[in-house]
Amino acid sequence: MQAVSAEDRTDLTARPIPELVRQVALPASVGYFFHTMYNVVDTWWAGRIHTEAVAALALALPVIFMITSVGSGIATGSTALMGTALGAKDREQASLVAVQTMSFGLVTSVLLAWLGLTFSPDIFRFLGAEGQYLETCLAYMNPLFACCATILFIYLFNAVLQSRGDTRSFRNMLILGALLNVALDPWFIHGGFGLPAMGIAGVAWSTVLIQAVGCVYLGIKARRTGLLCTNRGRNLIPHPRLYAEIARQGFPASLNFITMALGVIVILRFISDFGAEASAAYGVATRIEQIVLLPTIGLNVAALTITAQNFGACHMERVRELFFTNLKYGAWLLLPCALPVFLLAEPLMATFTDSARVTAIGAQYLRIAAFVLYAYVIIFVSTSALQGMKRPMFAIWMGVSRQIIAPGLLFYFFTKVLGFGLLAVWWSIAIVVWASAFVAFWYARRTFYRIECGEDF
Repeated sequence: MQAVSAEDRTDLTARPIPELVRQVALPASVGYFFHTMYNVVDTWWAGRIHTEAVAALALALPVIFMITSVGSGIATGSTALMGTALGAKDREQASLVAVQTMSFGLVTSVLLAWLGLTFSPDIFRFLGAEGQYLETCLAYMNPLFACCATILFIYLFNAVLQSRGDTRSFRNMLILGALLNVALDPWFIHGGFGLPAMGIAGVAWSTVLIQAVGCVYLGIKARRTGLLCTNRGRNLIPHPRLYAEIARQGFPASLNFITMALGVIVILRFISDFGAEASAAYGVATRIEQIVLLPTIGLNVAALTITAQNFGACHMERVRELFFTNLKYGAWLLLPCALPVFLLAEPLMATFTDSARVTAIGAQYLRIAAFVLYAYVIIFVSTSALQGMKRPMFAIWMGVSRQIIAPGLLFYFFTKVLGFGLLAVWWSIAIVVWASAFVAFWYARRTFYRIECGEDF
């Protein structure tokens, strides 16, 4: 059998769908495994400092997510635009989108840094942090806000690579980052070799350094694709219409990610009434949940990347096949994990904390979350497919209803009106996620049908 050339591997419009899903999804899933291990290492070392440090990381999670959501959203939108252009064999347009995305991201990163450094104290006070607890949160977040450009450009460089089906470079960067973090976290926290002990701030500065290294690596790889071509400087001239198109495709995706962060804030706002142990337990439990979901993360990447190129090539039958293939693979990967998570909830929690109270609360959450895992696959694959077809607005409405409105109403009713405890919060999350999964599946199938019938093209 003749080997597939490197150039052929960037064309996602002809080869069998299962083969393409494996090509794109497997490296992405491996990469995100190491990304989650990176976060797990941060959580483990924070737990060695004190419980307040773990709680600070839990409170900081939605704030960090707001930074990454902007970069990830812009990258999602530009991937859809570049992928569609590549699918239509319009390489010049793909190159123009790539270069314009970089300048768009630079302006955005400066604005984000200013907003973060200005308003983060108010955000953490709203989440219930005061006194030393607030200082711990700010010591961790301020370095990340100041250097958020490195975080954004990692996503933007990866968008260039991902639009061509290259998820291996991002995987390599995440593996390198996770390995570096194992060494840098304890060094920056406790000091040594001429470096002063920085405590929880050391976790943040370790991240900044690692992100900078990753940014340089992905920038070099993206440059080698040829898509970051300035066309004798003409592609550097700002194109307001293209900026608007990047924003139209990217900001809905960003807002979708931001609603996830706001959803965590909503959850933490109600959980904080039950004490810092409850916030710490939720933070640790969601890390474990992320680990279990890792094998399916690549399916979301595959749904976006492969859909974009095939939509650009007008191969809707392949888009539909890809959608159901991703859902099938997700079922194979996740459904067998539900029982082990349910049975091993307490030992899993005890791995990250010495507090019996934190372990008990987190195990309660995990036993319910075990039977919600596949619903996340349905939501994310459906949303990614719609974004690949340049229909990003569904993600916003889904995010606002799933992350903010429905949980807020249910949490308030069960905890404030009826006076139920944390268990009601966990069950509310499960109900909302499964209801959202059914809606996302129905809407994606309806969109396929309308496009194929020429009603919504």
